[in-house]
Amino acid sequence: MDQRLVFDIAHLLAGGLVLVSFMLLYQDRMFGLLNVFALHALVLSLSVAWQAYVQNAPHLYITAGIALVLKAILIPVLLHRVVVRLEIHRSIETVGGIGLTMLLGIGLVALSMVVMLRVTEGADRLAREDLALALSVVLLGFLMMVTRRNAVSQVVGFMSLENGLILAAAGAKGMPLVVEMSVAFSVLVAFLVIGIFLFRIRERFDTVDMHALDRFRGEQS
Repeated sequence: MDQRLVFDIAHLLAGGLVLVSFMLLYQDRMFGLLNVFALHALVLSLSVAWQAYVQNAPHLYITAGIALVLKAILIPVLLHRVVVRLEIHRSIETVGGIGLTMLLGIGLVALSMVVMLRVTEGADRLAREDLALALSVVLLGFLMMVTRRNAVSQVVGFMSLENGLILAAAGAKGMPLVVEMSVAFSVLVAFLVIGIFLFRIRERFDTVDMHALDRFRGEQS
């Protein structure tokens, strides 16, 4: 296959993941957020599958399958059930508003490009550009965790951040399969623990709004 076409498709998928990260930042409704996260995981699985083809690394197809089944299907369905069970299907409060968050996100993407392209100057062209895009996804996930007050949306931010790490590892000539499996297992365990934690918060405080929990902690101190 033509090398230029290989680069174009890889950059299209990695850039699409950055775009969907911005869509996550823009969401202000809970169900919309979960649906976009499913799309985020789907684009990740396509990107990793393409890297598997380009690098002739069959184990990356397993990584793509894990991302598709676990993150694009299973976790969004379970989170939908958590949201319904906790009765928190409403708007999501943000720190500073959506507009400011999007501007900060654009700044973080620009910073990622400048830093990563300089640091990886001697690396393979495809790998260094994908790493720059992957760092953008990581920073946007971190930004989402910081600017969202709802615990469920912070969980989604954490998992989108982890998607960026998987993209970076796949672009850097892949991870050993054992590492990929451990990452997938740890994410599943973390999701189960976080789910239990959210139910306990709801039972104790009748809310999962982090701002309200901070006020409660202030009253107790």
